[in-house]
Amino acid sequence: MSAGRVRKEDTVIAVAGVDAGKTGKVLQVLPAKGRAIVEGLCLRKKTLRKSQDNPQGGIVEKEGTISLSNLMLYCPDCKKGSRVKRGKDGARSVRSCAACGHSFDG
Repeated sequence: MSAGRVRKEDTVIAVAGVDAGKTGKVLQVLPAKGRAIVEGLCLRKKTLRKSQDNPQGGIVEKEGTISLSNLMLYCPDCKKGSRVKRGKDGARSVRSCAACGHSFDG
């Protein structure tokens, strides 16, 4: 996977799988596995044992990992997923939307 295409705090859209078409904020990127944890996508049910913190126990929904190949950066100008174009702004590398040129790196 291309290094740095999706980063923490980016807004992404799922393009494949059960959650296709849903958007969310990236909570964590796992580059060694080629996966990411996205808020509200790939929800899994997890059972909790009774404890002092959780006296009832129960079942909670927690985000699972989703493959980076199933994610695209969400462009707020185009209102859809966009391919990433890399360019230079002085000495630093900047990611931008390939269609409209919106900069994702501020």
